[in-house]
Amino acid sequence: MLAKFRGTLLGALVGDCCGAPFEGQLMDSGTKLILRKNLDKLEGPAFRAPYKKYTDDTAMTLQVAKTLLDSNGFSQKLLAKNFVVEFFKDSNRGYGSAVGEVFRKLRLTKVSDPTGPAIAQFNGSGSYGNGAAMRVSPIALYCVNKGVDELVNLVTESATVTHTNVLGVNGAILQALAIRQSLLLAPDEPFCWKTYLESLKKDMIEVEKENDADLDANPNAYETQLNNMEKLLNNTVEPSDENVLNLLGHSVAALYSVPTAIYCFLRHTKASSEDPAGKSFRHTLEYAVSLGGDCDTIGSMACAISGAYYGDSVISPALLKHCEKAEDIGSLAEQLYKAVESKA
Repeated sequence: MLAKFRGTLLGALVGDCCGAPFEGQLMDSGTKLILRKNLDKLEGPAFRAPYKKYTDDTAMTLQVAKTLLDSNGFSQKLLAKNFVVEFFKDSNRGYGSAVGEVFRKLRLTKVSDPTGPAIAQFNGSGSYGNGAAMRVSPIALYCVNKGVDELVNLVTESATVTHTNVLGVNGAILQALAIRQSLLLAPDEPFCWKTYLESLKKDMIEVEKENDADLDANPNAYETQLNNMEKLLNNTVEPSDENVLNLLGHSVAALYSVPTAIYCFLRHTKASSEDPAGKSFRHTLEYAVSLGGDCDTIGSMACAISGAYYGDSVISPALLKHCEKAEDIGSLAEQLYKAVESKA
């Protein structure tokens, strides 16, 4: 389980760092070839190169982990404060303008109301982006021995500091459930993607029962996306990128990126008996980034799920050496593991 904890957070880092240079690019055949050669070089013999910097995805993930490890325990107010401190320490990490405004308001009010600025966003509808989902992996680790209800409650508390729209919150819940399920499966046993998907669907149906129909025109949005994923995975021929993007998407919206990340993992795990674990992780990484769009976040989420399933041994040590703060993040995963084990 320690290897899985490390694999989760290091996987999230790798996907973020490797996806960031390609975010928003047109991923034609030439760019995809550049991506492959780039990853091959990073995984190859050691060479001197500057760190691949992480983005707001990892910056906020680190703050979630640190808040969970705080001696006073997790609280929304502490999480909000940690986000604000991190943002104003280094705001050049690719933060969106909307979340930046949330942090400015939180600082101005000395975090008197941790969710107030997020609730007020977009004329009171809140953000439905993937910012809560991209940073949720430490909560999935923290709740590995807890029930689904406890996980859902903690994810919701974390999400609503910045994202109060039901689609943003539920996207974070789905990502956390996918990581948790990967943590609980043994990679040396046969993997059934249909069982994995059915479990996620069952949980999300319960989550979406709580949706307010007046606020959400599509109260079963994530169930629909999981059904779309099943259609793609049931194909005997691997679907084209165009088909995947038409059904699942690759935007900053949680609804059109979290399911895509899960699909990237499942697409390269359903044939795991023919594909060594290390290659499955690498293929997940390369494929997630190759889809373009918000590919640093989709890559980060997909690789967190894959790392949670396989453990850190499948992540190239050479590649990790090129990722900013990889050692610190591995150490943070170990601290989370010890904290969870001490409460078991």
